[in-house]
Amino acid sequence: MPVTLGKFTIALMLLAWLSGCASRDVAISTPDSPMPRDGLSMERVLILAHAQQAIGTPYRFGGNTPDGLDCSGLVELAYRAAGMRVPRTADDQFRALPAVDTPKPGDLLFFGERSRATHVGIYRGNQQMIHAPGSGRAVVSVPLDIDYWQQRFLGAASLAP
Repeated sequence: MPVTLGKFTIALMLLAWLSGCASRDVAISTPDSPMPRDGLSMERVLILAHAQQAIGTPYRFGGNTPDGLDCSGLVELAYRAAGMRVPRTADDQFRALPAVDTPKPGDLLFFGERSRATHVGIYRGNQQMIHAPGSGRAVVSVPLDIDYWQQRFLGAASLAP
Protein backbone atom coordinates (compact mmCIF):
# COMPACT_ATOMS: atom_id res chain seq x y z
CA MET A 1 0.00 0.00 0.00
CA PRO A 2 1.59 3.37 -1.03
CA VAL A 3 2.11 5.94 1.68
CA THR A 4 0.25 9.19 1.04
CA LEU A 5 0.45 12.38 2.99
CA GLY A 6 -2.81 13.97 3.92
CA LYS A 7 -3.51 17.65 3.50
CA PHE A 8 -3.20 18.12 7.26
CA THR A 9 0.28 16.55 7.34
CA ILE A 10 1.43 18.67 4.41
CA ALA A 11 0.07 21.81 6.09
CA LEU A 12 1.93 20.96 9.30
CA MET A 13 5.16 20.38 7.39
CA LEU A 14 4.73 23.70 5.57
CA LEU A 15 4.06 25.55 8.83
CA ALA A 16 7.14 23.99 10.43
CA TRP A 17 9.27 24.99 7.46
CA LEU A 18 7.90 28.55 7.45
CA SER A 19 8.34 28.96 11.19
CA GLY A 20 11.96 27.87 10.81
CA CYS A 21 12.48 30.63 8.22
CA ALA A 22 10.68 33.21 10.32
CA SER A 23 12.57 32.36 13.48
CA ARG A 24 15.81 33.62 11.94
CA ASP A 25 14.31 37.11 11.69
CA VAL A 26 13.35 37.31 15.36
CA ALA A 27 16.11 35.30 16.98
CA ILE A 28 17.46 36.64 20.23
CA SER A 29 20.96 37.95 19.72
CA THR A 30 24.12 36.93 21.48
CA PRO A 31 25.98 39.55 23.54
CA ASP A 32 28.44 40.24 20.71
CA SER A 33 25.79 40.39 17.99
CA PRO A 34 25.63 43.67 16.02
CA MET A 35 21.83 43.80 16.31
CA PRO A 36 20.56 43.21 19.88
CA ARG A 37 16.91 42.29 20.17
CA ASP A 38 16.49 41.41 23.85
CA GLY A 39 13.58 43.28 25.38
CA LEU A 40 12.60 45.04 22.15
CA SER A 41 9.00 45.49 21.10
CA MET A 42 7.72 43.53 18.12
CA GLU A 43 7.62 46.79 16.15
CA ARG A 44 11.32 47.41 16.78
CA VAL A 45 12.18 43.84 15.84
CA LEU A 46 10.23 44.26 12.57
CA ILE A 47 11.91 47.60 11.81
CA LEU A 48 15.35 46.07 12.37
CA ALA A 49 14.56 42.91 10.42
CA HIS A 50 13.38 44.88 7.38
CA ALA A 51 16.29 47.29 7.56
CA GLN A 52 18.67 44.32 7.80
CA GLN A 53 17.00 42.69 4.78
CA ALA A 54 17.50 45.90 2.82
CA ILE A 55 21.29 45.74 3.17
CA GLY A 56 22.69 45.50 -0.34
CA THR A 57 19.70 47.25 -1.96
CA PRO A 58 20.95 49.84 -4.44
CA TYR A 59 20.56 53.53 -3.69
CA ARG A 60 17.91 55.31 -5.74
CA PHE A 61 16.99 58.94 -5.12
CA GLY A 62 13.34 59.03 -4.04
CA GLY A 63 13.24 55.24 -3.80
CA ASN A 64 11.17 53.50 -1.14
CA THR A 65 10.86 49.96 -2.53
CA PRO A 66 13.12 46.89 -2.48
CA ASP A 67 14.20 47.86 -6.02
CA GLY A 68 15.96 51.00 -4.75
CA LEU A 69 16.06 53.13 -1.62
CA ASP A 70 17.23 56.51 -0.48
CA CYS A 71 17.84 57.19 3.22
CA SER A 72 14.32 58.32 4.12
CA GLY A 73 12.84 55.66 1.82
CA LEU A 74 14.64 52.98 3.83
CA VAL A 75 13.07 54.39 6.99
CA GLU A 76 9.65 54.56 5.34
CA LEU A 77 9.95 50.95 4.12
CA ALA A 78 11.09 49.54 7.48
CA TYR A 79 8.57 51.47 9.53
CA ARG A 80 5.73 50.62 7.13
CA ALA A 81 6.56 46.93 7.63
CA ALA A 82 6.05 47.50 11.36
CA GLY A 83 2.69 49.20 10.75
CA MET A 84 3.86 52.78 11.27
CA ARG A 85 3.71 55.72 8.90
CA VAL A 86 6.46 58.32 8.82
CA PRO A 87 6.90 61.47 6.73
CA ARG A 88 8.77 60.98 3.44
CA THR A 89 11.90 63.13 3.79
CA ALA A 90 14.67 63.07 6.39
CA ASP A 91 14.01 66.65 7.44
CA ASP A 92 10.24 66.10 7.72
CA GLN A 93 10.90 62.98 9.82
CA PHE A 94 13.31 64.94 12.01
CA ARG A 95 10.75 67.68 12.61
CA ALA A 96 7.68 65.46 13.06
CA LEU A 97 8.84 62.54 15.19
CA PRO A 98 9.35 62.65 18.97
CA ALA A 99 12.98 63.23 19.94
CA VAL A 100 14.79 60.86 22.32
CA ASP A 101 17.94 61.46 24.32
CA THR A 102 19.26 57.90 24.18
CA PRO A 103 18.42 55.92 21.04
CA LYS A 104 17.40 52.29 21.22
CA PRO A 105 17.63 49.82 18.33
CA GLY A 106 15.02 50.76 15.74
CA ASP A 107 15.15 54.49 16.50
CA LEU A 108 16.09 57.03 13.86
CA LEU A 109 19.35 58.97 13.78
CA PHE A 110 19.45 62.30 11.97
CA PHE A 111 22.43 64.06 10.43
CA GLY A 112 22.87 67.39 8.72
CA GLU A 113 24.01 70.95 9.21
CA ARG A 114 22.65 73.44 11.72
CA SER A 115 19.07 72.31 12.31
CA ARG A 116 18.25 70.79 8.90
CA ALA A 117 18.36 67.01 8.57
CA THR A 118 19.83 65.90 5.26
CA HIS A 119 20.33 62.25 6.16
CA VAL A 120 18.67 59.61 8.33
CA GLY A 121 19.59 56.09 9.40
CA ILE A 122 18.14 53.36 11.60
CA TYR A 123 20.02 52.69 14.83
CA ARG A 124 20.98 49.03 14.90
CA GLY A 125 22.47 48.94 18.40
CA ASN A 126 26.10 48.53 19.43
CA GLN A 127 27.03 51.86 17.83
CA GLN A 128 25.92 50.70 14.35
CA MET A 129 23.51 52.28 11.89
CA ILE A 130 21.81 50.91 8.77
CA HIS A 131 21.44 53.56 6.07
CA ALA A 132 21.32 54.24 2.34
CA PRO A 133 24.53 56.24 1.79
CA GLY A 134 24.05 57.77 -1.64
CA SER A 135 24.27 57.49 -5.39
CA GLY A 136 26.27 54.56 -6.72
CA ARG A 137 26.21 52.76 -3.37
CA ALA A 138 23.93 50.32 -1.57
CA VAL A 139 22.27 50.11 1.84
CA VAL A 140 24.91 49.23 4.45
CA SER A 141 25.54 49.01 8.16
CA VAL A 142 28.24 51.37 9.43
CA PRO A 143 29.87 52.21 12.76
CA LEU A 144 28.82 55.50 14.32
CA ASP A 145 32.02 56.22 16.22
CA ILE A 146 33.78 57.95 13.33
CA ASP A 147 34.21 61.72 13.12
CA TYR A 148 32.04 62.09 10.00
CA TRP A 149 28.89 60.98 11.84
CA GLN A 150 29.81 62.61 15.15
CA GLN A 151 30.26 66.02 13.52
CA ARG A 152 26.93 65.90 11.66
CA PHE A 153 24.70 64.29 14.31
CA LEU A 154 21.54 66.33 14.97
CA GLY A 155 19.58 63.97 17.20
CA ALA A 156 17.51 60.82 17.49
CA ALA A 157 13.79 60.21 17.30
CA SER A 158 11.46 57.35 18.04
CA LEU A 159 8.01 56.36 16.95
CA ALA A 160 8.26 52.72 17.98
CA PRO A 161 7.04 51.54 21.39
